[in-house]
Amino acid sequence: MSKTKHIDNEYSISEAYRYLSNAKETLSKSPIEYGIFTDSKYVREAAGIAYLAALKALDAYFISKGMKKAELSQSIDEYREFVRKKIPLNGKLNASMRIVYENLHILAYYRGGVAIGMIKEGFENARKVIEMIGKLMTKAEDTVVNEPVLKYKKRKISRFFSTKKY
Repeated sequence: MSKTKHIDNEYSISEAYRYLSNAKETLSKSPIEYGIFTDSKYVREAAGIAYLAALKALDAYFISKGMKKAELSQSIDEYREFVRKKIPLNGKLNASMRIVYENLHILAYYRGGVAIGMIKEGFENARKVIEMIGKLMTKAEDTVVNEPVLKYKKRKISRFFSTKKY
């Protein structure tokens, strides 16, 4: 894919899904052993990308509501404040953003956490954030935005992202 294709669409839900997909692909490079990911480099990279996917979704929403790119948040506290002010009835969104921030950004990215459950919960909530923002945006546009279907080689990680409860 060319870079110019994404620059025009930098602030969109599909771009957030693309980030999340890239994060899953990166995470699949880390082997799993004894209930943990064994290569923290890939886990940290994937956690950072998944965290950015959630923030991309929020940016897309704020841009769609008329906010200028220069006014976008620079910290998690600013994102929380914008969500509180600009998105009505946002309890579930705040809860999901908190999990994404703590599990992916702080524990996995900064502290090198490699527990499968923690990473899985962070990824699930990143997807929830993107879906919630997508629903908010589609109410105004009347279009449906879904996560793109991507095919990857089957690896051990595929069971990690299944919808089945363990």
